[in-house]
Amino acid sequence: VQLQACGGGLAQAGDSLRLSCAVSGRTLYDMGWFRQAPGREREFVAAIRWNGDTTYYGDSVKGRFTISRDNAKNTVWVQMDSLKPEDTAVYFCSAKRPFSGGTYLAGSYQYWGQGTQVTVSS
Repeated sequence: VQLQACGGGLAQAGDSLRLSCAVSGRTLYDMGWFRQAPGREREFVAAIRWNGDTTYYGDSVKGRFTISRDNAKNTVWVQMDSLKPEDTAVYFCSAKRPFSGGTYLAGSYQYWGQGTQVTVSS
């Protein structure tokens, strides 16, 4: 499984960005997005089950971010609205085997993309 994340960039507070993650190889994995700011631990952002029927969000993004997927297109997105400066981080997409648990834990994910930088100015 290979993951390629893109869509990051510069934004102002209140703006929106959409990150994409292209998945190659076997695609029916649970997918997650994490982020990591300098000097901080990797933080859970959002996840979606392999069939798209359930989504999960970190408390800091709940109500502002929306994760979705299209298995026919082998792509996962996270729509980020009402961006805040504290959303600034490198964002990583990740994949884990279905039914393996640990949705909110970075250590539960077996595959990772290279990360894409999101910078939000005030």
